[in-house]
Amino acid sequence: MSAPQTISTVTVNPSRQSGLVLACVCACTILVVGLVAAINLAVPMLAVSGLHPSSSELLWIVDAYVVVFACLVIPGGAAGDNFGRKGVLIAGLITFAAGAAISAASANVIILLLGRAITGVGAALVLPNCVGVLVHATAPERRGRALAIWGAMTGMGGLVGNIAGAALLTAGSWRTLFGAIVPIALLCALWTVVSVKRSSPSPRSLDPVGTALLVAATITLLIGIIEGPELSWGSAIVIAAFAVSVLLGAAWVFVELRVRHPLLDPRLFLIPLLSTASLGMLVLFFGSFGLFYLNASLLQYGRGYSVLQAGLAIVPMTVPMLLGARFVPDLVRRIGIPLTLSAAFLAIGIGLFGLTFAAHQPYLVYAAWLVLIGTGFALALPCLTAELTAALPAEQAGVAGGLQSATRELGSALGVAIVGTVLTESFTRHLPATLQHQDPIPRTVAEAVAAAPSQQAVIIGSFTTGAESALQVASAVTLIAGVLVVAAAFQTSRRRKISSTN
Repeated sequence: MSAPQTISTVTVNPSRQSGLVLACVCACTILVVGLVAAINLAVPMLAVSGLHPSSSELLWIVDAYVVVFACLVIPGGAAGDNFGRKGVLIAGLITFAAGAAISAASANVIILLLGRAITGVGAALVLPNCVGVLVHATAPERRGRALAIWGAMTGMGGLVGNIAGAALLTAGSWRTLFGAIVPIALLCALWTVVSVKRSSPSPRSLDPVGTALLVAATITLLIGIIEGPELSWGSAIVIAAFAVSVLLGAAWVFVELRVRHPLLDPRLFLIPLLSTASLGMLVLFFGSFGLFYLNASLLQYGRGYSVLQAGLAIVPMTVPMLLGARFVPDLVRRIGIPLTLSAAFLAIGIGLFGLTFAAHQPYLVYAAWLVLIGTGFALALPCLTAELTAALPAEQAGVAGGLQSATRELGSALGVAIVGTVLTESFTRHLPATLQHQDPIPRTVAEAVAAAPSQQAVIIGSFTTGAESALQVASAVTLIAGVLVVAAAFQTSRRRKISSTN
């Protein structure tokens, strides 16, 4: 009889403690994901600031954080598994605050880029270890629901970043945005100190060669993705970046297959559950950040909204994510993962396509499409998060979190790059003939209006047309890739049923 009493005693405190831990890691997640979205709203202010950034420098001010974040997020998760997830999470939050402070105080573009990169290092330590901390703080029977809620928060982060960023930028300058992050990150670090218990580190040794190769391959891949829209996809630099990335990726696979304790064993991607969930996560964030990239500018140019109005206008998308996340695990148990993902990708794809016709329609129509997109995210994010985490053992929870974060950041970068390319191509093609004969052709609304102030209405119309084309492409890619993810999920589900009957 003593064993059941012991179990009962152990499960009371952890259930209370796990609630505090869940709230803590959700706050940390919203902070680091939100900054990815918030910086897009600050671009117009940065462009006319005393830093005088060039168009290329402006692009890297936005992307430096994402590049460092994406490159180091898997090693960041491995560091938590090896040295202790609580300590690495706290170190990440302090590093995040330091990078934001440097960004807020920067006197030139170089210092701002340094601050953004340091903030990215902090984010890479924070996000994967949120998963590791949550897995080890939550009892197995509660873990699915906790991961579902946390997964929804990864989607909420971008929305909160839009809203909070808009409010901060309206109240101050771009420096206000970075300055406000410092106390929030430090408060999250204090919250982690108080609420999170230390977990035993894994005895696995680090894999420095594999880590270096993976980081280098990711960096070159992201350079190709980010520079593609700016330099053209056929430029020598972009092609070389992709080629080097492939070579480094092949070298990484070669090394990882031969070391005793690889950072991330490539053979894991032969697990259908892991590969399907990773692809699904990439597709989700392709669509979401493609939307975030367009949304603020489309609302400001197409509807005449202020920065704050543009940030608040996306609130309807949060409603299904706030209300539905806790019910998704029960829904998955009733209808299964394939049907849940089918509904999710269908909702997102149709919602993105619907927005292409809502630019000049009443706001309620626009909001209804956002609710549909939010419903898709509410269904898919918790489902994919739980599946990806379950595909790896608990002692590799940090690596699992890192893999989730890496696929999210890669999907975000792809979404911005591809949507941005379609937008620019369509925008320049629909500009007035007088501007199309300029060398170089204006690539932004600001450049075009500065060159031809009397044709502002036509220029804004060209931008709206380009944004509509870009949303149509995002919708098509999401639907097509979603079909592949769902087909793989059906196949995985069938294999599970066969193995369980045997």
